[in-house]
Amino acid sequence: MNLSARAKRLTYLIHRWTGVAACVLMALWFVSGIVMLFIGYPKLTPWERLQAMPALQVQQCCVSLHQVLTHSTAPDKVQEIVLTSVRNQPYYRLREGKGNYLLVDARSGALAPAMNEQLALAGAHAFVADADAHYLGTVHEDRWTHARSLDQHRPLHLVQMDDADHTLLYLSDRTGQVVMDAPRAQRMWNYVGAWLHWLYMFRDKPVDPVWSWIVIVLSAFGTLTAVTGTLAGIWRWRFRGRYKSGARTPYRETYLHWHHIIGLTFAAIIFTWIFSGLMSMNPLGIFDARGEKPNSAAYRGTTPGITYLSLDATQAIHLLNDAGFRANEIEWRVLHGRPYLLARNAANATRLIIEDGGRYQVRERWSDAELLQAATQLMYAPIRDHQVLTQYDTYYYGRQQEAMMGAAERRLPALRIRFDEPHQTWVHLDPFTGDVESSSDQAQRTGRWLFSFLHSWDLPVMLQAGAWRDAILILLSLGGLALSLTGIVIGWRRLRVWLGQHHRAH
Repeated sequence: MNLSARAKRLTYLIHRWTGVAACVLMALWFVSGIVMLFIGYPKLTPWERLQAMPALQVQQCCVSLHQVLTHSTAPDKVQEIVLTSVRNQPYYRLREGKGNYLLVDARSGALAPAMNEQLALAGAHAFVADADAHYLGTVHEDRWTHARSLDQHRPLHLVQMDDADHTLLYLSDRTGQVVMDAPRAQRMWNYVGAWLHWLYMFRDKPVDPVWSWIVIVLSAFGTLTAVTGTLAGIWRWRFRGRYKSGARTPYRETYLHWHHIIGLTFAAIIFTWIFSGLMSMNPLGIFDARGEKPNSAAYRGTTPGITYLSLDATQAIHLLNDAGFRANEIEWRVLHGRPYLLARNAANATRLIIEDGGRYQVRERWSDAELLQAATQLMYAPIRDHQVLTQYDTYYYGRQQEAMMGAAERRLPALRIRFDEPHQTWVHLDPFTGDVESSSDQAQRTGRWLFSFLHSWDLPVMLQAGAWRDAILILLSLGGLALSLTGIVIGWRRLRVWLGQHHRAH
């Protein structure tokens, strides 16, 4: 047997036995992928969170920020100051440098009591009104709370609501606020959706190397199956002429016949989906940022615990009300050393309060010039160019709520800034909040194409296609499922023959 024949024989054997091992898993991946188009992994979006809060009132509110900061042992380390609502009452929420939260009653200035069952039930009733609630205790992490963003809130208090959606609520032990809501239908669908697709049954904690490597190895295994299957399928197909049966495939048995045809028809999409699933795990850190990351602390200039507007909360609420804006939350912030307030309403629309010329102004956004001046502090490298984005592009775009990044804020217009440094770092700034909405270097943008584009078809023009995109993705997924199902039948028959031969040999 020459080298070429041996290579082909090895390819056939690899596809045969990796296919036997992977066919069931691949079928499950295609089924769960279809579900994920319509049912996302549980998450609490900013607009859901804010809609559940009452608008801030001036009555009996609020103590001065100076009084609130006396509760912190290191006010200069306070990174976040927010006037919000907890259990439908106004509270200041402070986050110190190490992620520790302080909760201060905005009416009395006293520290909030530690979370307990009674407070958890009250918080749940504030989030879902007019429904009975049942306290289920605390959990550090479960199948719906793997997100690292929840780490600073653990342990989480669980409350089951008897509303129409049978919503399961998770409340922060640090702030008393709801940080996750999971209706029963969403939870049930997720068992055959994201939970199954990402093999979360093997995940034990937010950063779980064992789970990561399980997914990486299985995805690599599936990629090998797809590559060898494609090669074998091409080699066996008669592009010129036909076999004695009159067909272009040598297989007469029904399942083998259709496995060959379906495999060649859907080979490209099956390979790209499995390969991009592998890329989603960022194996060996190949898409990690290579150089200096944007310096958010320098961009802000100082912390709100050190520099803040002398305007008190009551005056701020009056100013916003006079401007026709009913705020549900107000945050004290700093941009390039300049203090300001960021207010959000129930729809997550925003307003800024900025001191200008000795007067306080309610504004919709920062100017491009103000953002550019602050952005010079993000990197040691100079700014190469900037562009105002009035529509989404391939690196800054919104997703539907069901998607993995469906809770990300992506407002327009946005300011894109490119820095003149070896790793070609790009930053997108939100002028309505002053936030760095995203940053990426060349390696991370490569990862965007090899994972997000190949796996989710998330170019803005594709996302705008809506139902057409969904229909095409479902059709292609059904093709992958059909290939997997024929593979299961073929694999079971092959395995049964092998087991019989092995049994007779012993």
